Formats: sequence, structure tokens, C-alpha cells
Amino acid sequence: MFYPGDAPVPEALRTGEFLVRPLRATDVTLDYDAVISSRAELLLGSGGTWPREGFTLEENLADLQRHEQEHRDRVAFTYTVMNPAETECLGCIYIVPLERLLGHDEGSDEYLRDRTAYVSFWVRQSRLADHLDRRLLQALIPWFQTEWAFLHVLFIAQKIEQRHIRLFEEMGLRFLYSLRPRQPFLDVALAYLLEPNLVRTTMPTL
Repeated sequence: MFYPGDAPVPEALRTGEFLVRPLRATDVTLDYDAVISSRAELLLGSGGTWPREGFTLEENLADLQRHEQEHRDRVAFTYTVMNPAETECLGCIYIVPLERLLGHDEGSDEYLRDRTAYVSFWVRQSRLADHLDRRLLQALIPWFQTEWAFLHVLFIAQKIEQRHIRLFEEMGLRFLYSLRPRQPFLDVALAYLLEPNLVRTTMPTL
């Protein structure tokens, strides 16, 4: 089982800067704006496949409807990152089981079992300069440690996403193993373990 049937799924994570809550189909317009404005970064992480040139609002709606249903069915969880007033989408967080990653290259089978979450995220491209991704990850670490019922949480990024990899290492996450997707257009993904006793109370020096 990906997530225990009797465990609650967190409804929200709030800070003074952003709100993390389940992604809904009704977020389509704000989400689409964030996706299109961040296309260059998202193409980097998708092997140049998403969002495609000419990606439409209707296609985005279909994606959001699928994510919302999966969240409801507890087979995967997708969260939007909004500003506190919920007038701008700042990014997205994906929490999925291993089989979504389509392959295992090397590493310990201990982390392939049930109740292991593989987490990826992105923030609006215009917010990379002020390091919103760092602050988001800093908030996600204790959230996963205290509010979720997963046995293991691994943050993943494709090898080409060096900004994410540096961020994981700066935050004290431990490199665990690599994942080799079957699709030839995707780079090797690296998995970093969030250890239960990790405490990060200060931001890394920029």
C-alpha cells in the first residue's frame, strides 16, 4: 500500500509566504499561468516533453482533473503552492509511489517497499532568483517528518537538474541511489533521502 488507509492526508501547509494545499481542477487558470511562464524550467525536468509547444488550458485542465482524482483515491498526491491570498500559483508538489518512476537502477530495496514517497516539486521560474525553492523545501522537510505517515520520503530530481541537486545536498538530504527511467528522453533521476532525525533550522549560506 502506497499510503496507509487509516492515516490522514494533510490538508495544508501554511507559512507567511505561501500556502500548500491539494491541487484542484478549479485551479486551472492560475496553474496554467504558472506552467506557461515556467516552461523553460519545466522542459528541463521533463526531457523536453512537457509542457509542449502550444500546450492549452484544456490540456492543463485534464491534467488537474487526473491529479485531483488520484489524490481523492490516495494513489498519488499533488499539491499546489499558492500565495497566501490564493491569487497566484507559485509552483507544484508531486508525491508518488515508486512505480511512477518506471525503473530502479541501483540502491537498497529497503526503500522500494510500500509507504515510500517519492517527491518532486517546482516553483515559478520568476521566483528562482529570490530562492523560493529553498524556502519551500525548508518548510516541506518538517512537514513530511511530522504530518505524514510514510516510512520513507525521498526527494528526486533528474541529473540535469543541478539546482535541485545542490539544494537537496545543502539542506542535508542524503543521496541514496539513482533511477533510470525507461523513456529515452528522460535523464537519470537521483533520489535523496529525508532522514527522520534531520533538523534544518537555518538557511544555507547563498
